[in-house]
Order: sequence, then C-alpha cells, then structure tokens
Amino acid sequence: MRYLHGVAYLAARGFLQHLLDELPDYNRLDGELVSRWKEEPSGGTSTETIQAPHAYWTRTVWLEPFLMEFDSISKAAKGMRAMQRNWAPYPTILQRRTALIAEALPPLPLKAKAFPFGLPKSPMGGFTLLGENLLLGSALCSSPFPNGEFSFVEDKLGPPSRAYRKLWEALLLAQTLPNPGDFCLDAGASPGGWTWALAKLGAKVLAVDRAALDPSILAMPGVEYLRHDAFTLKPAECGAVDWLCSDVICYPRALYEWISLWLESGLAQNYICTIKMQGPSFDRETTELFARIPGSKVLHLWHNRHELTWINLKSWRDAPEA
Repeated sequence: MRYLHGVAYLAARGFLQHLLDELPDYNRLDGELVSRWKEEPSGGTSTETIQAPHAYWTRTVWLEPFLMEFDSISKAAKGMRAMQRNWAPYPTILQRRTALIAEALPPLPLKAKAFPFGLPKSPMGGFTLLGENLLLGSALCSSPFPNGEFSFVEDKLGPPSRAYRKLWEALLLAQTLPNPGDFCLDAGASPGGWTWALAKLGAKVLAVDRAALDPSILAMPGVEYLRHDAFTLKPAECGAVDWLCSDVICYPRALYEWISLWLESGLAQNYICTIKMQGPSFDRETTELFARIPGSKVLHLWHNRHELTWINLKSWRDAPEA
C-alpha cells in the first residue's frame, strides 16, 4: 500500500470540463476522476498536510487516496475489507475485473430511499483500476453515498415537476428541515415542485412567480400564491421568513444581488437557492461571492443539472467557525 499526498475529484456527471478548468494542475485523468496528488516516497502514511483546492463541480472527492498492488481479485478485496466495509467501484478500464472485485466486497446499500432520512454514518470508499494488478482507492470520500450517487423514492402523483428532488437533497445535506408552521418564501415557484415539498413538511408557503402554480398545489393547506416578479419583491414587503428558497432561472449575479438585500435586512433565517449557469460557461466569480457569505456551502447536488446549490443556515452563521 502506498499512500498519496493530495486528493482525487470525481466530476459531476456531464461537467468534467468545468472541473478541469477548476483544477488546471491535475496530474492524472481516469474517466471523470481527476487526480491531484503525488506519491509518498517512503511508502508509509505521511503526516504532511497537502492543501487541496476547492472544486465545485464534483459528485464526490476521494480524500485519502492510495495505490495498492495485488496479484488476485480475492487479495484486492481482502485488502480493502481490512480497511473498512463500504467500497464503491468506479470502473474506467478493465471493467469486468473491477466488477469481480466489487462482487467480492460487502454489498452496498443502493435502494431508493424515502425522504426524509438520516445521512449514512459509515464511511464510503471508492476504487478504480489503473492496471491489471494496480488499484487506486480511497477509504474516505466526501459523499456518504457510492460515487456521490443516490435516489429517492419518488412521489409520481403529488408534485407537478421533479425539481422537488433538488430541495429534498439540499435539506438532507443541511441535516435540518422546516418545522411545521415555519413560514417559507418560494421564489420562482411555478409550477410548484418546491412549494409542494415545503407544504408536505407542514410549512406555510408564500409561492411567488409571474407564472401560475399547478391547481393541485394551490389547493394544498398552507399555500398562498402571489403573482409577482420575485426579484422585485423587497424583503420589507414580505416580512420575516424562516426559509427563503429559490429555483429561479436567472443570471447568478441577479440572484446574488437580490439575496444581498435579504442578508442586509436580516429577515430570512435560512436559505436554499439554485445558482443556475447561463450558457455553457461557469460563473465562478459570482459563485465565490456566495461561498464567502458566512455560514455558506455551495455544491453540485446529484440532482442538479448545469447549476449549483447555495445553502446557508442561521445555525451555520452563528457557529464560531463561520
């Protein structure tokens, strides 16, 4: 076993080029796995700390990469089982051999999960083959899900769109939910997927959009609809809200300028907003503005497309490290 200094980033599906633009000094590319590491010369575990650059367009990050040579499938699996239980294969070459190693490991929990649920507490590892007898792996990944991928048990009757899955995932990663009776502002609500998700949790929702909501969403208890351009709605006009949610299609800078008004007002406790990229490019400058707001996380959700999600909680802002 040879431990490596650095990390390996598994790109958000379909956005490898964005990740490569974020990591111009990467030293290896295997499929969509972008490596930025150097080998430990003496072979042991090093105490040296390597500063890994932050990258947004990932589905998971391999935080403790290592190289392992092996002479049989059973020995590869035995070596990984000795480290921990959960290992997600990421096949790029020798796919059959990768699959055979995975079959010799304990099975992964891959079933769709009913929302809400607690995040898995056991560490998730990842591995890929670099050659017939050489494996690149990491016993610890940033996502608790295999290769950062998972699925919800979907409601195919209630919500008018599948966008609610993004909000569910953001709430899952925030590890907190709106409480029954909480007042939520859903900006850009039409046709009502996020409003549906919030109302199902028992929250009161003011859904704001120039386009109409689905009639079934309008009929839900606790839902109020305001036909209005959300970005011309001033915080003082709305009042205090427990959750400000936005899935508005707009330029990232327009969203940031509107959110800045709310931050200055102090009237919103918690935020979940989609930062939608316009055209093929990545607006890193505005993304960094969101990321620098105290108490913030900006990440690409598994259920995101060409967009990132900004999560900001009052409890995170109040924490000393914020």
